Amino acid sequence: MKKILFLLTLTCSISAFSQVSIDTIHSEKLGEDRIIKISLPPNYAKNKDKKYPLLFLLDGNYLFDAFNGAFSYGYYWDDLPEVIIVSLNQGQKELREADSQVDKETGLPIEKGAQFFDFLSLELLPAIEKKYRISPFRIIAGHDYTAGFMNLFLYKDNPFFNGYIAMSPELGPAMEARLPERLSNVKKPFFYYLSTADGDLKTVLKPIGDLDKNMQTIKNPNLYYQFDNFKEASHYSLVLLSIPNALYHLFGTFQPITTTEYQDKIEPLKSGYVDYLVKRYEIIEKSFGTKMKIRVNDFKAIEAAIIKNNVFNELDALSGLAKKNYPKSMLADYEMALMYEKNGDNKRAAKSYLDAFQREEIGELTKEMMYDKSEEMRKSYGGDKKSKNKGNEIAEPTTTEPEPPKEENVIIDQNAKPLEEKKP
Repeated sequence: MKKILFLLTLTCSISAFSQVSIDTIHSEKLGEDRIIKISLPPNYAKNKDKKYPLLFLLDGNYLFDAFNGAFSYGYYWDDLPEVIIVSLNQGQKELREADSQVDKETGLPIEKGAQFFDFLSLELLPAIEKKYRISPFRIIAGHDYTAGFMNLFLYKDNPFFNGYIAMSPELGPAMEARLPERLSNVKKPFFYYLSTADGDLKTVLKPIGDLDKNMQTIKNPNLYYQFDNFKEASHYSLVLLSIPNALYHLFGTFQPITTTEYQDKIEPLKSGYVDYLVKRYEIIEKSFGTKMKIRVNDFKAIEAAIIKNNVFNELDALSGLAKKNYPKSMLADYEMALMYEKNGDNKRAAKSYLDAFQREEIGELTKEMMYDKSEEMRKSYGGDKKSKNKGNEIAEPTTTEPEPPKEENVIIDQNAKPLEEKKP
């Protein structure tokens, strides 16, 4: 059998968010050519060792732009990660129906549908996996016919995808019972998003409702499930409503700590704030196959909770975590200085603030701020008039007090909560 061939790159465009190309693919299983569109992350070429989540779109001829735009917006605000998007153009209704053909009794693909499933699972997806740096987190999305057909991947023992976005799916026979049965036994994180609308096609409303009821009974902690029934929406408008909800469901743990998470999950804790932060990023790595630095804003959120609840000694562990993530920055020494200050040990606080002064600035933490805090602590216990830095005197800055930084979503007040709103 010949390997699938990427024949021709038709167009290529580069934007601030992605590099988009269109390829013609020849399939031996189908005996024909198919068109796919690929969107690579903006930093794909630069980060040569990094792997990215895959979003594979059926009905790519009309879903690609909507999903690509949503990811571009989310990535701009650091709410969504960089992903590789591959979409398959299925063109006319007749082609979509043929691609999605299943047996009316067994629900398994037949004729052109069987050939299409083999094309996806044996030709196209392995070729994509070989050509691009794909992480273990792989998502598939579809609408009506294709949303139902894509569920057939879940019938396999080792599904290629672990994230599913089913918008108004045309479910195959007994699928509303089979899917929950399969998903109730998953051993690793699986994400399933399902949507419909009160103005959806009458033929799909009851099966989707039955599927939702059965999914609600699953108690498996590895399954992350969300269902949306949009009011005053149609079979077509529900797509634009579903896309952001689906993406924020699948990538919810990837987002920075929000005000809601802070208030509902972090602030009520009596202890273990640093452990919460560590586990949060372990979930990101486990779910998405992406290891990332802890965001500075998330450090500040945990710091705020520690101070608010007067558990100052946890700042020691937070300092250690900061040293691992930002070893050249002043963040680790700053957290230690803050711990000493809150515990009333101003002499050690002064030294730690001065140690922070010698390191790189990060976020809203500046050298001038560290120097000023060191001097404030020194004066509180009657220290020498001039601070020392390994034997060298540091002259007091002559600049005026800096204005609060304008960086978005950063906590300045130690008792403040993380900011939710982000303004351009």
